[in-house]
Amino acid sequence: MKILLDDIFFKDFLFPFGQVRSISHTRIGIYTIFEKWQHVFPGKVFIASEKLIHEYEENECVKYPANFIPSYEFLKQLSTRNEKLSFTADCKILEHPWQIFEINNWAINEDFKMVTSGRTSQLVPEGNQVVSPENIFIEQGASVQFAVLNAEAGPVYIGRNAQVEEGCLLRGPISIGEGSRIKMGTKIYGATTIGPYCLAGGEIKNSIMMAYSNKGHDGYLGDSVIGEWCNLGAGTSNSNLKNNASAVKIWSKKHNEFLVAGTKCGLLMGDYSRCAINTSFNTGTVVGICCSIFGRSFPPKFIDNFSWGDKRYIFEKAVSDINNWKKLKGREITEAEIESLKNVY
Repeated sequence: MKILLDDIFFKDFLFPFGQVRSISHTRIGIYTIFEKWQHVFPGKVFIASEKLIHEYEENECVKYPANFIPSYEFLKQLSTRNEKLSFTADCKILEHPWQIFEINNWAINEDFKMVTSGRTSQLVPEGNQVVSPENIFIEQGASVQFAVLNAEAGPVYIGRNAQVEEGCLLRGPISIGEGSRIKMGTKIYGATTIGPYCLAGGEIKNSIMMAYSNKGHDGYLGDSVIGEWCNLGAGTSNSNLKNNASAVKIWSKKHNEFLVAGTKCGLLMGDYSRCAINTSFNTGTVVGICCSIFGRSFPPKFIDNFSWGDKRYIFEKAVSDINNWKKLKGREITEAEIESLKNVY
């Protein structure tokens, strides 16, 4: 069976995410949406916006909307029955970007069952304090030194070659991605996902950092979603609850208006965006892609794509700055990335 993830219609659903890469590459839980399908159907999953129609026979594919989040049980049943199942209660549908952190608890638990099925964790090294070790899985090459791992309320997954340094306090459900580094004394509450090759420090709660992003210093990140290749300057914090505890409203590109996102919502930051030291984000702030945020006052609650302070980013400078940041992690910007950015610009 081949799976086609139809992402064309859903491009603006999760703004500021899904602009320079398909929403199928949105990380929620341990895996991205695409990786969840790929885990059960390796080499048989296609994304509509990334494949020309002649590259596969569409009538051979079972089509699912790219904002549909399958549970592990759903995927197992689909793989054995070889037919399209109806959407069941144990699956989720993403219609708004703040739902990424709202259902991250469920997603980590589902992915943990998927990634650990039939496998044995590396031993937790001596010197760490552990609660509910049966809910902890450590991949090969990971380093965990003199930390507290509490998996009583949800699993703790530590990916290949990740580093959890001395004095870290981790309360599940938590996923630490491959190659990521959690700096000394970091406090992470569930349900939090630190994606691959990220740097995390300070205090983090119920948030997702997609991949290759940095929050390397003190400051609070809560009920938030940070895209790929972002950087939060030292001391950066966000509010996730209004002073009067009333409903938080978020700018929706899909609806072209502010929508109620519940009583808690922090920062939604698109790919390639960065902020200066001691930046303070108001409750429910939306930052587009490729923004450089600095200034004396609170940033506005909506910052459009390619903002540089209160001006527009010059495209060539934006690309150059992205490449400088990527070099810090041994990467370089690709022509495909530049073309995607140009299309948004």
